[in-house]
Order: sequence, then structure tokens, then C-alpha cells
Amino acid sequence: MSRETIRACFISLWIYTMNRCDIVTITRTRRALAALALGTTLLATAGQALAQATIRQFPPQAIRATMVVKQPPEVVMDGKAMRLSPGARIRGVTNTLVMSASLSGQEVTVNYLPDVQGLVHEVWILNEAEAAEKRARLGDQRNYRTAADGAN
Repeated sequence: MSRETIRACFISLWIYTMNRCDIVTITRTRRALAALALGTTLLATAGQALAQATIRQFPPQAIRATMVVKQPPEVVMDGKAMRLSPGARIRGVTNTLVMSASLSGQEVTVNYLPDVQGLVHEVWILNEAEAAEKRARLGDQRNYRTAADGAN
């Protein structure tokens, strides 16, 4: 008789009710789950590194500013006190949502879009490559044109 047969003879179906799951199957399942978790972790890490290396495309009307969150929803954009809109979304450098309270007191370079009432509605925290691009800042905005602006 083999060792497995002898061990199977001593397994009580009253005590060990999961008799269809032997030790070998459980060990293989655990190893497979560990490999899957490791693969998922490596894939997520590679995705974050790729997201940090790429430059996102922002709407042309997005405004560049330096944002400091005072006490949500109060923010300061380039020294000007503003408010976040009720449905405001702040996206981090990996394009994931960031809660405004987690940014309290930090000074970050952002692109943002105001809503129709002038509240800050969409915010993108920029990485180094995105911050190096030229974009209109908050102080450069005006609602009129002059002859010096060109024929646009």
C-alpha cells in the first residue's frame, strides 16, 4: 500500500468533511494564488511607472496654477482664494482620484477647469514632464482682446 492510501484510510469523513480537497490540491491552489497576486502587483507597479512617464492630454481651455488646499472646499490658486465645486474631481499624477483633504497644506502645480459659476471643477496634479509644458496661467486670463493680441 502506498503512503497516500494509508493516509486516506485514517481520514474520518465525520471530522474532515472537505474530503475532496486533499493536501496536494490545497498546496497547488495556494501557490497559484500567490503567483497570481505577485503578477498583479508587478502589473500595477509597471502601470504606475508608465502613467508617470506619459504626458496626459488636457483640454485647451485648462488653466495652469499652483494650488494649495486650505480647508476643503477652500483652495488658493496662484494666491487667489477659490472654492471647489460640489462635484469637483482632483486627479493625481497617475490619473487616479485624490481626495482634497489629503492635499491640505501642500503646494502642487495643477491644470484646472472652472465650471460656469467660476468654481474649480476639474483638477489634474501635474508630474515634472507635464509641468514643463507652457500653458496660460490664472493671471494671464482676460475676457477681451486688443490689437496687440494679433489677428486671431
